[in-house]
Amino acid sequence: MLTTAEILKKVKELEIKSKKLTQHLFTGEYHSAFKGRGMSFREVREYAAGDDIRFIDWNVSARFNHPFSKLFEEERELSVLLLVDDSASSAFGTVHGRKKDMVTEIGAVLAFSAINNNDKVGVVFFSDIIEKYIPPKKGKQHALYIVRHLLSFAAKRKRTSLATALRYLNSSTRQRSIVFILSDFIDTGFEDALKVAGKKHDVIGIKIYDKMDMQLPPIGLMQVQDSETGATKWIDSSDYLTRQQYEQAFFEHTEVCKNIFTKAGSDLLHIRTDEDYVKVLQKFFIGRS
Repeated sequence: MLTTAEILKKVKELEIKSKKLTQHLFTGEYHSAFKGRGMSFREVREYAAGDDIRFIDWNVSARFNHPFSKLFEEERELSVLLLVDDSASSAFGTVHGRKKDMVTEIGAVLAFSAINNNDKVGVVFFSDIIEKYIPPKKGKQHALYIVRHLLSFAAKRKRTSLATALRYLNSSTRQRSIVFILSDFIDTGFEDALKVAGKKHDVIGIKIYDKMDMQLPPIGLMQVQDSETGATKWIDSSDYLTRQQYEQAFFEHTEVCKNIFTKAGSDLLHIRTDEDYVKVLQKFFIGRS
């Protein structure tokens, strides 16, 4: 467990890094990728060459015997919700830290991107239950509050239930929101809940995985344990067929997740713990815009 001083130090480091990224990389991309709720009327001004004639205000124009145009602006305010998987498998990592560390950094960047665009941001921490809910709010202090929890929160339970998190989202969040699911998605049975969420919200899954989730090192006989169930087994990682089956299982699971999100009309990003998540996010934002 981190001490209070260590948490505060890491919060400051993440704040500096996140602000730098949002100011120099993500501000325009984030704004363009996630549209507001529509257009609202702002004011009327004298007609100028190039104005769309569909927006001429005929009542005002008749009153002043001169054409006037209506001006509109985008209703920008959005709610961003982070669904953070804090189950036991998030503590796994062999290169450049744990999955949880990557989730924390990405969560901090997304939180500051939202705040920087005057959007609200909140968090749902989950395992196989809803562990904690931080309602969406605006402001720098709220973003820092979220970052502190991303760094220090520890789930009471070990297992994962994405369906539980999505059902909670579907029942508790009425306003259409931008929903980022940060998880390794080592779970099943969440297809129906995701379909419901995908119709109501703009859902983006961010699948965090470790290099060793995909490939076994050829180091001989080894005992492995499922961090969520506690089940153990012996495997011979020097056996070529064993390593091939392990890798194939990873890609099959990846394809299953991809198909689930496609059917739900939602996006799914894949980020490895030793990859540059900034490039992946930026490419996604630009693609969306």
